Amino acid sequence: MLKRSDRKSGHVTLSDVARACQLSVSTVSIVLSQAPLSLRLAQATRERIHATARRLGYHPDAYARSLRNRSTRTIGVLAYDMSDPFCVPVVRGIEQDLQLIDYFSLLVDAQTERKLFDSSLRMILERRAEGVIVIASWIFEEANLLADIKKNRVPIVIVGRDLTERRIPSFLVDNQAGGAMAINHLLALDHRHIAVIRGPDDLFDSQPRWAGIQQAATQAGVPLDPRLVVSLPNRVDPTSGFDGGLQLARQMISSAPGFTAVLAFDDLTALGVVRGLKEEGLRVPEDCSVIGFDDILPAAVCTPGLTTIRQPLHDMGSLATQHLLHLLQQPNREYPSALKPHMLAPELVVRSSSAPPHVKQRARSAPTPRNSPTRSARWATPTQR
Repeated sequence: MLKRSDRKSGHVTLSDVARACQLSVSTVSIVLSQAPLSLRLAQATRERIHATARRLGYHPDAYARSLRNRSTRTIGVLAYDMSDPFCVPVVRGIEQDLQLIDYFSLLVDAQTERKLFDSSLRMILERRAEGVIVIASWIFEEANLLADIKKNRVPIVIVGRDLTERRIPSFLVDNQAGGAMAINHLLALDHRHIAVIRGPDDLFDSQPRWAGIQQAATQAGVPLDPRLVVSLPNRVDPTSGFDGGLQLARQMISSAPGFTAVLAFDDLTALGVVRGLKEEGLRVPEDCSVIGFDDILPAAVCTPGLTTIRQPLHDMGSLATQHLLHLLQQPNREYPSALKPHMLAPELVVRSSSAPPHVKQRARSAPTPRNSPTRSARWATPTQR
């Protein structure tokens, strides 16, 4: 019986299996790699080698094999911030496709730190990853080190940001269409006094979503009240959107009451709005409808369930992976001279946080509003005053 102390490393090696079988390393290697020469050995010998390898817990050395084949079968996956709920479904889409073809993902979390992002990219290059997928967050900064990856002829794609101007294939949702879809849902429910919480000014997604909202409102002939359009502050934490939604809901109720719906930049902001409305004695959706964007897990399990615009995050990860694997098959691994972003269509997911204005839902007893003697008058829409 081979003892752990008898081995030079913690891993069981071919040498360990060979010593236990009292055979040469080359013979054991031929059998375990299922080389054609192994058929010249007696079946009993082959079975003894396989049985010994299983008993010792031997696994092939993928690193050594990669040196021989000059292929690591490894894809670097660099998430700018894994605490962002956006990232997890994207990673699952990536993993699903890599597992199907026996590729390994080297997943690194940059934790929104630029220095860590740069060092992680270097680490991925040093470990000879064959390709790189970058999952951008809302505070993603373009790193000059991305150029080093292309200089090494390592294919790279990005999810959640458009870097096609730098000739990097990009996969993201059609934010403008999503913004239009969100406000059209509220307009179809007959809301006309709609508050809009825009994203931070320095966030890539903010402007196209706002453009879609404005365009759809203009086409419907419904002007947006400037007093009801506010922006989230620039953030350093993706989860801070909840606090932003909570504070802005309180602010809008105090300064410009009377809106019947809130269109929030994302789901976390929308959840903060729901909390803020509840604290002010208002019910969702009876007194005010709320809609978010993204369709992260809490949107489906909160009470009330949050109506939202779903980003196909899993599909974005999957399609980015398929595109990267396709690039790996190209002899020169060069991108076309002109790239266009891969825009994925958003989807409206209707849950119980949105309803026509002033609809009293049956079988629900309304909670006693805070400051109840004045609440209804204060909250009345302009048409009711």
